[in-house]
Amino acid sequence: MGTVLITGGHTGLGFEAASQLAAEKVNLVLAGRDSGKIDEAAADLRARYGVQVSTLVLDLASLDSVRAAAKTIRERMSTGDLVPLAALLCNAGAQFHGPISYSKDGFEETFAINHLGHFLLVNMLLDSVAENGRIVFTASGTHDADTMDGKSIGAAEEPDAFALANEGKQGRKPISGGKRYATSKLCTMLFAYELDRRLRKAHKSISAIAFDPGFIPETGLGRTAPAFVLWLSRTALLKWFLKTIGVTMGSIPFSGKSLAQLAVDSAFAESSGHYYQSRNGSLVEPRSSKVSYDEQKAAKLWIDSELLVGLQANEKPVAFL
Repeated sequence: MGTVLITGGHTGLGFEAASQLAAEKVNLVLAGRDSGKIDEAAADLRARYGVQVSTLVLDLASLDSVRAAAKTIRERMSTGDLVPLAALLCNAGAQFHGPISYSKDGFEETFAINHLGHFLLVNMLLDSVAENGRIVFTASGTHDADTMDGKSIGAAEEPDAFALANEGKQGRKPISGGKRYATSKLCTMLFAYELDRRLRKAHKSISAIAFDPGFIPETGLGRTAPAFVLWLSRTALLKWFLKTIGVTMGSIPFSGKSLAQLAVDSAFAESSGHYYQSRNGSLVEPRSSKVSYDEQKAAKLWIDSELLVGLQANEKPVAFL
């Protein structure tokens, strides 16, 4: 079996998925911005499971970093040091509370990390994914404003890439952190479905799959929230209340195992264009939001994202030229 590359594979949900894969003797590349933490996680997995675990410095908030990371993977494959990827797990993500912040490229940081960074990475590494390989996106039920997941955080806005990238500029009042997160995850859904359509049109056997791990306070996703809010979110009482009102609850053990299964399990070999959700201890396949199936919005998001990241011809997948 080929290697699986996981963004954010050194912590939380990503590390649990990496551990599950390593237990199945799958070789890994852990990608993240903190080299010390990545090295520590990789050493742990090597010691416990005896698999090959490489590390890759990758800051999704920096397009230069994404380009450098993708170039490293391509070069390692060209020399035979790394085999084609069996799966690329676009797992890392961020949610920001408080004042709006911007990436190194000047884009609103939630959108930059959750969408633009992964958009560039997927385009640059698609030719490095093996036939019958998979690209799995960690999405979120918050993208759907008609569900309690979406209502609890704030309804997603229009998936306008230029507006989202420049949120809060020129004196405009920014939308809330919750809405910025929900909208970035709507873009994840649109991207996953559009990638599936383009892969099918190009007669490629690679799968594009979206996965909602459910609400998991322990992942550290909301680490910029006030300390009291973080403490409260981890209490059994609040988890019980959220589940009671209809919020989709996940857990690191179950959701991490589900992510690993979507990456390599033969049961999901024909799952391109599908959306799965870890819901209260079960892996289900619900409908995503109505707008997520809008092909015109998805195509526009793709084109605008290409412009925002400055995607060059030599960075595009051969099948899409």
